[in-house]
Amino acid sequence: MSDSKLKKIRLELARTKQFPEGNPRCGYEFTAPLTKDGHLDVDLYKREKAACRVQRFWEGEKAEEGALLHLGKDRWVFSYAPGDDDDEPAFKFDRHSFVPGEYVSVTEHDGETRPFKVVTVK
Repeated sequence: MSDSKLKKIRLELARTKQFPEGNPRCGYEFTAPLTKDGHLDVDLYKREKAACRVQRFWEGEKAEEGALLHLGKDRWVFSYAPGDDDDEPAFKFDRHSFVPGEYVSVTEHDGETRPFKVVTVK
C-alpha cells in the first residue's frame, strides 16, 4: 500500500534580476503524485499519468495547458504539445521535496532557467 497521493502544487517565480521580489503572477500549477515527505512518486505517476497536468501562467501572456512527463530515470518536464520542442525541463525534480518554502528550477521556452518557490501543496 502506498502512502503517496496526487497533489496540486503551485510554484511562483522567485527572485530574479527582472523581479527582485519575485512575481506571484508568473509560475506553474501542476498535479503530481507525492510521497508523505513531498518527493515525486514514480510508481504512482505511472498509474496516474493522465491526471498529471500543468498550467503555466505568466503575467501578460496567455496561460498554457500541458502535462507533467517523466522521461526516464531522473528527467521530468512540463510539455504543452507533442514532441519535445516546447518541453520545459525541471531541474532535479526527482531530488526535490515539494513542500511550501522550498525552491525548484525550470528551464523555460526561452532557454532561461528560473527559480520558483513552492507556495502551496494541496
